[in-house]
Amino acid sequence: MSPHRWIAVGALLAAVGVLLGAFGAHVLDGQLESIGYEGDDLARRLANHETAVRYQMFHAIGIVLVGLALIHRPSSWWQAAGWAFVGGFVIFSGLLYVLVLAGPSWRWLGAVIPFGGVAMITGWVLLAIGALRS
Repeated sequence: MSPHRWIAVGALLAAVGVLLGAFGAHVLDGQLESIGYEGDDLARRLANHETAVRYQMFHAIGIVLVGLALIHRPSSWWQAAGWAFVGGFVIFSGLLYVLVLAGPSWRWLGAVIPFGGVAMITGWVLLAIGALRS
């Protein structure tokens, strides 16, 4: 993917992250309460949403960094880092968003979410390798 597209993808993911963060801060608790969540379960869901937004924002910035790095020097390591960040965002943050709103029958997704974290870690390692090899 071109450097400018990486920057655009990262910027758009950050914009959506701000939107989802605002939703979480101003609307989500009422929505969850209205469908019956309360107490510790409500608190856990709100915390999961906050975690998903935070990791989305960090990795949106990482994707922008990939694009900026690629402007200066093409690197397959950096391209792979960008894709790892995207995959990590989809699996980690995306599935956390689903778990926040989903019923108990979707709990099994919790076993998949760590794979998204591994993808995110892999992205940062690939970014570092690309920097050391350039």
